[in-house]
Amino acid sequence: MRFNHSHHQIAATATNVNEGQVLKKFIGRKKNLFFVTVIAVLLLAALIYSQFDHAKQSIKIGVLHSLSGTMALSESPMVDAVRLAVEEANQSGGVNDAQIEMIVTDCRSDAAYCAQQAEKLITQDGVQALFGCWTSNCRKAVKIIVEKHHHLLIYPVQHEGFEQSPDILYTGATPNQQIVPMVSWALQQRGKRVWLIGSDYVYPRTANKIIKKLLIAQGGELVAERYTPLGEQNLDEFALEIAANRPDFVVNTLNGDSNLHFFRALRQAGVSAEDIPVFSTSIAEVELKAMGPELMAGHYAAWGYFQSVSNKENRDFIERFRHRFGQDRVLDDPMEAAYIGVKLWVNAMRRAKTLDKSVVKAILAQLTLKAPEGAVAVDSNTRHLWKMLRIGRARTDGQFDIVWHAERSIAPAPFPFFISNSEYEAMVEGAP
Repeated sequence: MRFNHSHHQIAATATNVNEGQVLKKFIGRKKNLFFVTVIAVLLLAALIYSQFDHAKQSIKIGVLHSLSGTMALSESPMVDAVRLAVEEANQSGGVNDAQIEMIVTDCRSDAAYCAQQAEKLITQDGVQALFGCWTSNCRKAVKIIVEKHHHLLIYPVQHEGFEQSPDILYTGATPNQQIVPMVSWALQQRGKRVWLIGSDYVYPRTANKIIKKLLIAQGGELVAERYTPLGEQNLDEFALEIAANRPDFVVNTLNGDSNLHFFRALRQAGVSAEDIPVFSTSIAEVELKAMGPELMAGHYAAWGYFQSVSNKENRDFIERFRHRFGQDRVLDDPMEAAYIGVKLWVNAMRRAKTLDKSVVKAILAQLTLKAPEGAVAVDSNTRHLWKMLRIGRARTDGQFDIVWHAERSIAPAPFPFFISNSEYEAMVEGAP
């Protein structure tokens, strides 16, 4: 019996030992599982925090400009103007502690493609605002997308009028801030016989409709009105016609690199700036530098801003831009308008302290800014800017001598009172 009892004790002891070892292993596994779970939770929390922190530290904007195609010459530098404004904003704290991140898209000088990219930037990339477009065709295509999503486009180029939108801030000139005073001045200074040439789309056709109304009102004479497709290079026929008809001046609403070929053709046809000056609405310092300033020396352009504007804000603007992008770079009106568009948006975002676009738009409509061109203010009714106007004569060094300027900022009037909506609609119906 003692033997059996001892045997059972040994067996029980062995069982207890085995159970203890199993229990230790079980507890060990539980501890390992606990630690693994804790580590996994910490990693997940870190990941979520990093994503939240990145979202907090980055606000995206979309930049829609043509880096290729016929409009690339004029539009590419505008991306650098936007970039300068963004970098300056980020260096001064960003937007409510969030850094601004640019997503740049090449519109390829194609309005339909640009609209597709606008849709992508809004729906897939989650941008808070769009900055860009040059031609009115591009703006109108993107406008449809922006209004569908109640988003925000800041458009930096002069346009033909007959448009305003609660979802667009227009920082370029309206007709009464560029075309009307330019042509009125030319009629007084150069004579009454006028020859019109433009690219064949809505802006030049509408601009010329306005000009023809001015000619009637001010005793001018329309010699000819000609159009050519965007990107057209063969303009010799038009230059020869100008040489033969000898108008007092030409109003040029060509866009893109067609301007280079037009002025080359004028030179070959023997047309000089002294005899038949050309007044252009879409040629500025960037185009002069690219085409060779001697080609356009003596001819005229009208803008709110020229690089030769003499004030402290502009001198500082030029210095900052050249320090960032190179001492050989030039600035022009669309670049300045693109720059101040970002500045106004940043100021609105900082005041709004929210990403709610309706709040941002409401604040944008009330803002003023000390810009390189002079003081500008958003007109709350039209969402265009009160702007200056200057007429410049091109120099051989690629800059402009300012020969006339408005005494004060001009209120925007995107709907010229002397052209009815029905006239406008009938006129643009057949335009490309």
